[in-house]
Amino acid sequence: MRSFDIEEASTQLVQLVERVRQGEGCFITMAGKPVVRVTSIERPEPEHLRRLGFLDGQFSVPEDFDRMSVWDTFSQFDSSQGIP
Repeated sequence: MRSFDIEEASTQLVQLVERVRQGEGCFITMAGKPVVRVTSIERPEPEHLRRLGFLDGQFSVPEDFDRMSVWDTFSQFDSSQGIP
């Protein structure tokens, strides 16, 4: 990994970031000693991201769902469980 003095890193920040984006990490040094390691952020693959709408078409919601009473709502579920 290449090292950059803090002064050099501050004057060439855009170039430094571009190098890191392309996979090349680096160290930033002060007085010749490494103080910071710069690496790119690992992003999850798109297939690992949470999908919205993954239950689309799996069930239906009555048109008047928001107007249903508590009793109507509970009757839509297993009646053997009773009402809490």
